[in-house]
Order: sequence, then C-alpha cells, then structure tokens
Amino acid sequence: MNNSELEDKIDQLVALCERLQQNHQGLMTEKQQLQLECKALKQRNQLAKTKVEAMITRLKALEQD
Repeated sequence: MNNSELEDKIDQLVALCERLQQNHQGLMTEKQQLQLECKALKQRNQLAKTKVEAMITRLKALEQD
C-alpha cells in the first residue's frame, strides 16, 4: 500500500468516525426526547388512574345511598 492509498483509507476512517459521532449525537437527542415523552405519558396515565379511582369511589358511594 502506498502513501496515497494509506491517506485515502485514513480519510475514509475519519469521515466514518465523524458520521458515527453525528449518528450517536442524534440517537442521544432522540433518547432524551423519548424519555421526556415517556415521563409525560406516565404522568398522564397516573392522572387518569386517579380520576378513574375517584369515579369508582363516587359510584360506590351512590350505590350505598
């Protein structure tokens, strides 16, 4: 392998590393967004659960009257 071929291979490796770094950063950003979405969905789910439990309690109270 001559110097020119070696330089080309190094350039290709550098370009690949840069692409991988960009992909990694994109994936990390997406992961953070998904974690925030998951947290929001869990909060909404808990709120809905609380509301349903309150409705059940009120219905049971109405049955006893």
